[in-house]
Amino acid sequence: MERRFFRLAIDVHVPGRWYLSDPTNLAGDEIDDIWQFTDGRPVEVHDRMRVPIFKPGKPIDIEFAGAAQTPIVSERVASVFREQAPQDVQLLPVEVEGEAKPYYVLNVAREIHCIDDAACAEVQFYTPEDGRPAQVGEYRAVSGLRIDKSKVGDARVFRLWGWHPPIIVDGELKQMLERTGIVGGLFDEV
Repeated sequence: MERRFFRLAIDVHVPGRWYLSDPTNLAGDEIDDIWQFTDGRPVEVHDRMRVPIFKPGKPIDIEFAGAAQTPIVSERVASVFREQAPQDVQLLPVEVEGEAKPYYVLNVAREIHCIDDAACAEVQFYTPEDGRPAQVGEYRAVSGLRIDKSKVGDARVFRLWGWHPPIIVDGELKQMLERTGIVGGLFDEV
């Protein structure tokens, strides 16, 4: 049977849910490169991190925090990734303001060049005219995302080369996450 893949997204429609800010160090100072957690590669973090609450509410199991959309996950979500995809992720402990339960930054440490341009509804690329020389040839926008599954290999969870916002998980990982009863995550097949 062919493997299926899904984009892991945040469910913003959970009633009364909290919203988290970008992670900081314990002193409350910004992290030098907050976007490192969305790049699809391993990171080194030497300081303990803290996540302030932007809007108080009901804790959820997965949140994309702050402007950088840093994935913050509960212990039950972390345990699925830890057991099923240890080669694809880093789980970095983070203190969530006012919470005694453990939370983690989910750093997806794998990036794969597998967007199926022809199968997507629309793709746009950065050009020299956009004034972003480092991004020329990368994706500016992707609608109706579809991937070429033949390029994924053995990855269970990954980010996309040239289009980092989505986190892609395989169907088996999706089912395991759903079985835990996670609150806050949605899945769209790609």
